[in-house]
Amino acid sequence: MANAQQPFTSENQSAQIEILLFYLNSRLPFGINVLKVKEIIPMPSMTQLPNANPVICGVANLRGVTLPVIDLARAIGQPVSADNEQTAESVIITEFNRGLHGFLVNRVDRIVNRDWKEILPPPNTLGTSTYTSGVTRENDALVQILDLERIIATFDSVSDGDYARISTEGLDTQSRRQRVLLVDDSAMARAQTVRTLDSLQVPYVMARDGKDAMEILLKLNGDEADPADAISLVLSDIEMPEMDGYSLTQQIRQTPSLANLYILLHTSLNGAINTERAEKCGANAVLTKFVPEELAAQVINGLKQTVREDS
Repeated sequence: MANAQQPFTSENQSAQIEILLFYLNSRLPFGINVLKVKEIIPMPSMTQLPNANPVICGVANLRGVTLPVIDLARAIGQPVSADNEQTAESVIITEFNRGLHGFLVNRVDRIVNRDWKEILPPPNTLGTSTYTSGVTRENDALVQILDLERIIATFDSVSDGDYARISTEGLDTQSRRQRVLLVDDSAMARAQTVRTLDSLQVPYVMARDGKDAMEILLKLNGDEADPADAISLVLSDIEMPEMDGYSLTQQIRQTPSLANLYILLHTSLNGAINTERAEKCGANAVLTKFVPEELAAQVINGLKQTVREDS
């Protein structure tokens, strides 16, 4: 599978997700968004790294590019047998959050299509420490869609120095009065974004997915709402259960009282295809996660534009 990304052909396609199904050390399948998959390769030869995180099997060379290979079963806390690497057949090479990573899996199965509304939040029975971002069903089997960003954050997280480089240049008092709606289903991503907004001293409200965000917007930006509570900028993830960021953007643009909101889509997905989708849906800007300095600059730019529109 040399390149899993397909051309964007219609607005309806923005509400769908292609999921690559695979198996680890259990009978139930797992899944990831195909847009994060660059290719799938057989188990490669790897170089071990001294003092590396236990979930990293080693580093592999892929056509001159060195990348870490993560034992996905171990990373999500599945029981791992001594011969796990011998039973693993494939490595899924992914591209997201501006980097390449390999994930060791036992067996790759197939690709299935789902509407985002068919992707539900993880059930409470999975606990708060789960690496699952959503669930769906395939042939009566529960499919856990994995939060790859949270997995790599265990060994490649944003540092204090990254936040220290945030600049508030161009952010005046009037811009700081504008409120931001932060929309993201990942607790880790929300925490990172909140720290960025706190550095800017910008007020914000949080929502866990697109459906929750629309309810908040209709309440705070409705005809009878207090103008002081109104949202000026929507900062949203794209991959979210029930209603993704593309669908959220479309609904905002189709709602007269919300249609002029500034929308910044903040996503782990790489590539021009996602920028094209964002533009077709009506987003003002799109940014790949996660560089605090760049996110802050984009938020400042958006808030300055909302101030000009209000004046």
